Amino acid sequence: MADEEKPYRVYRGGRAKGKVPVSRPERAPRGKDAPKSRPAQAPRKRKPRWGRRVGLTLGLLALLTLVWLVAGYFAFRSGVANAHDRLPRGVSAGLTQQDGLLLSKPTQILLLGTDGDATAARADARRSDSIMIVRTDPGRHRLAYLSIPRDLRVEIPGQGTYKINSAFQLGGPTLAMKTVKALTGLEINHVVLVDFTNFREVIDALGGVDVTVPKPILSNRFDCPYATQERCSAWEGWRFRKGTQHMDGHRALVYSRVRENRLDPADSDISRGGRQQDVLEAMTGKLTSVGTFVRLPFIGGDLVKPLTTDLAPGQLLQLGWVKFRASTSRTLHCRLGGSPSSIGGESVLIGTEENVSVLSMFTGRSAPQPPLPGSGLYGPGCFVGRETK
Repeated sequence: MADEEKPYRVYRGGRAKGKVPVSRPERAPRGKDAPKSRPAQAPRKRKPRWGRRVGLTLGLLALLTLVWLVAGYFAFRSGVANAHDRLPRGVSAGLTQQDGLLLSKPTQILLLGTDGDATAARADARRSDSIMIVRTDPGRHRLAYLSIPRDLRVEIPGQGTYKINSAFQLGGPTLAMKTVKALTGLEINHVVLVDFTNFREVIDALGGVDVTVPKPILSNRFDCPYATQERCSAWEGWRFRKGTQHMDGHRALVYSRVRENRLDPADSDISRGGRQQDVLEAMTGKLTSVGTFVRLPFIGGDLVKPLTTDLAPGQLLQLGWVKFRASTSRTLHCRLGGSPSSIGGESVLIGTEENVSVLSMFTGRSAPQPPLPGSGLYGPGCFVGRETK
């Protein structure tokens, strides 16, 4: 074909001065002469963006945690509001205002354990079964417990001289708090009333508690677990083996109520106070656990069901954190004591001068010392950790 018959490409823009012939592609050879085809390459995969995925996952977890925390707090706050409503006005008026946060300042909390069971056939069912002052010391990461024997004979303001546990019966928690303040000279920042009948429900809601029993116990016969009188007559009493054991709410309640150990005549009401401390410590330890936090939206209101207190929700959470950070090996256990006596046919304890020293140990003004040798079962003193004998 002549050049003038070939197709031409004309450059646009007028830059080409002539016509450039367009060459036609040659046909590829076929048959044996055809080159071997190369395998098609797979499309390149995009690298996964792990950073973005991790970020989205963490953001979602943070959102779920926030929602869970808010739901749990509102459930908890509702229960605390009911606990406030149960507290008599006179109690709040007699409290010393908290100086600063519980997280940073020492706090003294009066703990009164009562038996609200209306079916209890005991003359002292409305008296305070347990009287204890809990002192927090965040600076030292330490908690201190001061047990006051229920049979200690004291002057009850405006009433006369009686056992200290009679103050609750004569004037409720208001008079009980005034009596404790007059006896110890300590300022009370907060008060907590624990209904030992209902607190077993809290322990069950927590899934039980682990309590270390220091020695075997065979109790006197009370609260028979059998339905027939015949089986109750043959029943020996409640048994607890030595060592750490898991207790549900009912068994923990029984353990805290044991007044007599038939395997050890030296067991006393002081020992009973120690058992109540062990149960309460185990319960508060479980309250500050991660497992409780996870279930907070479901059990938040039940946790404070047996409590009557002036503590606000935020203060209770601070108290839980202080308890969580406190060193168990440095926990201080103190007790007031006295000499056994009988007045008008009633067994009482007459306080001794050593009680003043115990109060100094409890507040950290002096080093803790155990009861003096020969002071008997009810000797006052302090132990770091737990009494071993």
